[in-house]
Amino acid sequence: MSTQHALGAPEARTEALDKAMGAARYAAEHTPPGCAHARPVPASIARGRVAGVNAADALALPGVIAVLTHENAPRLSPPDDPTLFVLQDPRVPHRGWFVALVVAETPEAALEGAAALHITYDIEAHDVTLTAGHSALYVPDEANGGFPGASERGSFDTAFAEAPLRVDARYDIGPLHNHPMEPHACTAQWRDGRLTLHYSSQGSTTARDVAAAMFGLDRGQVTVVSEHVGGGFGSKGTPRPEMVLAAMAAREIRRPVKLALPRRMMAPVVGHRAPTLHRVRLGADADGVLTALSHEVATHTSTIKEFVEQAAVPARVMYASPNSRTVHRVAPLDVPSPSWMRAPGEAPGMYALESAMDELALLVGIDPIELRLRNEPDVEPDSGRPFSSRGLPDCLREGARRFGWDRRDPRPGATREGHLLLGTGVAAATYPVLLGPSQAEVHADPDGTYRVRINATDIGTGARTVLGQIAAEVLGTRPDNVHMDIGNSDLPSASLAGGSSGTASWGTAVHKACLALRSRFEELGGQLPAEGVSARGDSAEESREVLPYARHAFGAHFAEVQVDAVTGETRVRRLLGMYAAGHILNPRTARSQFIGGMTMGLGMALTEHSTVDRLFGDFAESDLAAYHVPTHADVPTVEAYWLDEEDPYLNPMGSKGIGEIGIVGTAAAIANAVCHATGVRVRDLPVTPDKLLAGLG
Repeated sequence: MSTQHALGAPEARTEALDKAMGAARYAAEHTPPGCAHARPVPASIARGRVAGVNAADALALPGVIAVLTHENAPRLSPPDDPTLFVLQDPRVPHRGWFVALVVAETPEAALEGAAALHITYDIEAHDVTLTAGHSALYVPDEANGGFPGASERGSFDTAFAEAPLRVDARYDIGPLHNHPMEPHACTAQWRDGRLTLHYSSQGSTTARDVAAAMFGLDRGQVTVVSEHVGGGFGSKGTPRPEMVLAAMAAREIRRPVKLALPRRMMAPVVGHRAPTLHRVRLGADADGVLTALSHEVATHTSTIKEFVEQAAVPARVMYASPNSRTVHRVAPLDVPSPSWMRAPGEAPGMYALESAMDELALLVGIDPIELRLRNEPDVEPDSGRPFSSRGLPDCLREGARRFGWDRRDPRPGATREGHLLLGTGVAAATYPVLLGPSQAEVHADPDGTYRVRINATDIGTGARTVLGQIAAEVLGTRPDNVHMDIGNSDLPSASLAGGSSGTASWGTAVHKACLALRSRFEELGGQLPAEGVSARGDSAEESREVLPYARHAFGAHFAEVQVDAVTGETRVRRLLGMYAAGHILNPRTARSQFIGGMTMGLGMALTEHSTVDRLFGDFAESDLAAYHVPTHADVPTVEAYWLDEEDPYLNPMGSKGIGEIGIVGTAAAIANAVCHATGVRVRDLPVTPDKLLAGLG
């Protein structure tokens, strides 16, 4: 038994050397013998039907093996997710929907074959433009995550009308795209009735189950391998059409098939953060204490699948108010289906809410940190449940101390360096604690080494490293004595990597398996048989448990910006995040997650922007040349700190999820800093020079 603690140590990622040397293989890097290549063909209309496909010219090209369309593609069982039901009928629900698939000997031949197809359409009128007053808007029963579409406490209208101080503001955020470093890809191979998929997925257990159902197989006949995944940010949380098309093509031509989506094709088919139009109304007394709070959100979904970004939900958690209204409205439009993107709901919702809180602080004439502290709730406002822990006040105070907030001149536009206007801003952050059912197996060998088997997915977060640390801590050994097997659906099943729930879900199962193994050691008197000994554990019970506590991580973000008064260009000088997220299990990987989220929030605030073209019905910004994610030149000093928070109502490790809270609130902190620097409030993201110059005059 080791006397050192594995948890809390800044262990380097166990796969770091493999990745640096190119030994870590991703989905598109698996090339079985005889592998063909597939190229999807996206629809060039926004709504209608495929009238005809002439594939003669494509099939005549050297290297082209097959062309699949709705007329000849294998029939599939309908999935729960209609976005996967591709090449099954002639309908076109949105531009970019896949209407054909060309399979060829090489990627180049597949590309040439796709260009040679002649497709005609019956075009129908389309509507892709979301407005706050759109006639198709309705209040859904539920938003994403199972939250009620609307919630009301007290009498908001009366309280707001009677409030001495009122903020009534609208904030807009356009569509945003996940754009993971590794594009979506799948390599499919059929052999003796079994299907093997090397797939870039955040959850290969789910991918296996979906593939088995659609192709009429038992789950044991499908293996999905996702050992290394180059990011996902939610877009790989559930299967996407490339998995279905690769498997379909491989079965049709009786050879392995590889399909790697070009980045320009991803936006219409892998999900996106839907645009959100916010109206936030705050009523307060003369001291800034809230008496009324309303957050109403309008968003879009597709005509084939309802997905409602739960952007009003954070307002049910954050601040005390006896009178509250939170409402989601959604309009089905002829657009691609939106889906998860890092911190769905919280990222856009907290931008609007925290911007409104900043406006209220200016109206009251008090410090924005003090305003938030005055409105701290004793219990979760909507549910009435006590918080298992709520470290937001400490995050605000300690973050302010580290940031040097006390040196701030509160007057907007008061600080200059020549033609540069300087400002600072703050915003709070929150993210719920989630836990899903997972299973783990751990095996001990007589030589003192251990092997942990669980179908967890490491999407670049360091999950396999932290899970090894959890096992080492319980088993009393060094992390390098623990080998992790993850990312294969033949392993004990596990929940997907999403919702900042991975470490809690998988770690609980690993922790319980290791405790069971220790019990087996005791039964054997410490003498292991030559074949070793194994034990299992799962988190099913914990995932079903309903606790009388509201469980959330909290944080505070601080930003310093400079705005060029001549050009309107905004540069972030520094970002600082202070978090309360239970026990931090690995400071090195945790810091990476925090600053990665903050960087993504910087992009949301200043650079990332997407529009749905009203005429053509597609996303105008569909690659990284047009959709601008932050580069090294955009990212300043980024600091991440945390409180060591004791919360007994979480999991055996005492941890909360950290993968998403870094993006929550960062955009608001930057936008608030811009307003402090210039006196100009930009209420639609991103904050760009044209919007600022209009206010600077």
